[in-house]
Amino acid sequence: MHIDLTQGVIKNHIIKLAVPAVVGYFFHTMFNVTDTYFAGQLSTQALAALSLSASVFFMVLAIGIGMSEAVTSLVGNALGEKNIPKAQHIALNAIAFAVLLSVVLSVLGVGSVPYLVEALGDPSYRTETLDYINLILYGAVFFVGAFFFNALLNAVGDTKSFRNVLIVTALLNIILDYLFITYFGLGVGGIAMATIIAEAITMFYLLYRVRQTKLWSGMSNFRYDGHVMKALLKQGVPPSVNMFMMAFGMYIITYFVADFGKEAVAGFGIGMRIEQIFLMPVIGLNIATLAIVSQNNGAKAYERITPTLRLAIRYGWVMSTIGVSAFMLFAEYFASLLTSDALVIKQTALYLRVSGVASYGFVVIFLYIAMLQGIGKPSVIMPVSIYRQVIAPVLVFSALAWMGMGILSLWIGLDMIIFSSALFLWLYGERKLKNLEV
Repeated sequence: MHIDLTQGVIKNHIIKLAVPAVVGYFFHTMFNVTDTYFAGQLSTQALAALSLSASVFFMVLAIGIGMSEAVTSLVGNALGEKNIPKAQHIALNAIAFAVLLSVVLSVLGVGSVPYLVEALGDPSYRTETLDYINLILYGAVFFVGAFFFNALLNAVGDTKSFRNVLIVTALLNIILDYLFITYFGLGVGGIAMATIIAEAITMFYLLYRVRQTKLWSGMSNFRYDGHVMKALLKQGVPPSVNMFMMAFGMYIITYFVADFGKEAVAGFGIGMRIEQIFLMPVIGLNIATLAIVSQNNGAKAYERITPTLRLAIRYGWVMSTIGVSAFMLFAEYFASLLTSDALVIKQTALYLRVSGVASYGFVVIFLYIAMLQGIGKPSVIMPVSIYRQVIAPVLVFSALAWMGMGILSLWIGLDMIIFSSALFLWLYGERKLKNLEV
């Protein structure tokens, strides 16, 4: 399967790529929601442990996610040039890169987790956190492999395969969580074990699908290429840092939220998972925009790039309006589906109603980042990410803590940080687009 995104109606391409991706990532998020639900059946400490683990684990895997986006961009540009052998060569080197990367991430993750957990200074859920995250990290190869194989499929216009396997594994995860917790009494370790099994199935299925595309020429044809590896790093480091900083930003937020108690930490974790459901369309649009822009940039069909971006943003803002409205009306109800703790429900609803508004800013951030990656200009992503995820939160949240402000002020400050980042990326991205079309 190979869809030529340099021809045809842009609207149709966006819908054809984004909708399956949205459905797939919806089930991926429901996968996480399932874990949150079963953790809630264990204890509030288990909920807090998953909230902390999410940020720590994502910091480790963020590098893999960012690098996989570089694969989509490089392979997509090669396909746009109609150079299939080049695309195959990049794909094989990318797979080799993924194997090495997964080993490094496992080692770094296991070594750093105890220090990150200890830094929060709350021992009440330390044991649960380590039981979950250490087991997950040993399976990093399955997560990284799935990201890279899916990136290759995205480059050829296949977002359906990821959707299909995520639907199956999301349902499987429900069964495994129930068995491991209810019958085997494995606690949060059982939740981690279920996740690893599901991710292994995901990776091997996506590998099978890649082998059926034009990108696969067989590992016997693999030839190490330092230039491709350098290109992967050049394209992959900025989005990797962006993804890493997103995860580290979650950790920083958790650090400041921890001062308000484990209920606040649990509420933040539940709120993020619910928020992710409503951000699924934006992620689908991000994937579609990256694939379309990459191929058209490679084909030098620059006149198709701006219309792609404009249309994707329009769709994203419509979906954001639906999400924000739902948060305002049904925040407590959404939270009550995952916990019966009244304080946790209250904290979750507060987060959703205030921080949910930032989804409009996320639309701009995600789609302009996708466009910049697609045209091979990702360098600005890194400094913006460091500002949005580290510098601004530390300065703003520290000032709010020093003034003795409540948790509401944290969520308002977070909105301001996100919208200021979106404004900068919009101004910068528009300038790059004008230069591209000259």
